[in-house]
Amino acid sequence: MASRNPDNAVASESKALELAREVLELEADSVRDLAARLGEEFATAWRICLDCQGRVIVTGMGKSGHIAGKVAATLASTGTPAFFVHPGEASHGDLGMITGEDVVLALSNSGETGEVLTILPLIKRLGVPLISMTGRPDSTLARAANANLDVSVAREACPLNLAPTSSTTATLAMGDALAVALLESRGFTQEDFARSHPGGSLGRRLLLQLDDLMHSGDEVPKVNADTPMREALLEMTRKGLGMTAVVDDENRVVGIFTDGDLRRTLDRLVDVHSTPVRELMTAGPKTARPDMLAGEALRLMETQRINQLLITDADGRLIGALNMHDMLRAGVV
Repeated sequence: MASRNPDNAVASESKALELAREVLELEADSVRDLAARLGEEFATAWRICLDCQGRVIVTGMGKSGHIAGKVAATLASTGTPAFFVHPGEASHGDLGMITGEDVVLALSNSGETGEVLTILPLIKRLGVPLISMTGRPDSTLARAANANLDVSVAREACPLNLAPTSSTTATLAMGDALAVALLESRGFTQEDFARSHPGGSLGRRLLLQLDDLMHSGDEVPKVNADTPMREALLEMTRKGLGMTAVVDDENRVVGIFTDGDLRRTLDRLVDVHSTPVRELMTAGPKTARPDMLAGEALRLMETQRINQLLITDADGRLIGALNMHDMLRAGVV
């Protein structure tokens, strides 16, 4: 096996970096050029999708098909019901997925993709609006569409000007532009996004409430204000939340004693056997209601720089507790 020449390796790496920069610049220019071409056709496509009573059916072959799948996913996750249909499968039965209330969004750089053109008469027969994204505004697909979004590029980023690179990037960006324009028009919110992404951290922040996460019943550490420090420390140790709530005779929260308070107590050489917890607790601690969203509670804890939170009812009575580890375990952080 031939030995590697260090000088050639350096030259090769340098060339690779230069080429990579050129690719990124070419693709960035291609996306930037789209903005100047936005106009009446985009507005028509936006209106068709906004008025759609069904779903946006996105289709495309090859690399355009991969982009079509991502565009469909982006639309669906931002408030516009959509899914991908393979054009080859569509002419063999899957066209039955399309109803008269739907919209078809067809992607083809050439605008002459055979599998896509084959289903055009069937789409027309259904009376379904057709939006196209093509690199050739004079193509068969573009001319058949109710609105054509021009995603043509000056050249591909591939040195051979063959592999779909700039063109697929431009098409993907145009799909994002359409999805975001629709999102804004529909008044789509963070909460709406969370409902489409319940498994993500954003979904957990915006869907989970504190009563889904908090410890309750006997799991909640609590002591009376007159309890000696020694017993308060034992309660903290038993419950393992790094704190104990301090309540009055009616179970209303009057304070909290945390690991941080304990460190400060030890610095003062306090007698933990006789000193009541009321003299060392943090009075009037921050509390939350059980229906508070986990994301809101997390912001409260971060703003106040606290690691524990007591949950109370409308009358200030203790009903639960949690700490930052509970947030971590739930995937909120």
